[in-house]
Amino acid sequence: RAAKGITEMVKMTKLLCVLAAAGMLAACGEKGDVVNYKQGKYQGKPDTRPYESAPGPYAGGKWTAGDKSSWETSIKQRQQAQNEYNRAE
Repeated sequence: RAAKGITEMVKMTKLLCVLAAAGMLAACGEKGDVVNYKQGKYQGKPDTRPYESAPGPYAGGKWTAGDKSSWETSIKQRQQAQNEYNRAE
């Protein structure tokens, strides 16, 4: 009986070694996630200008979509509202 237990243990050890070797070989075949850049070409999503979008529900500003001057006015008002010197008075 003791010999039977030892042979089963040897089989389990061999099985674990085979599984470990297979795992190591599988890890060697993994390809890296490297992006291939094309020189001089932007491949991302095009950005929109901030004043071209309508104000969101939580933006707090009131400007007309596409009107740069109204957007700038809204930003300046927001900056002045955050100015501690103006808030303290």
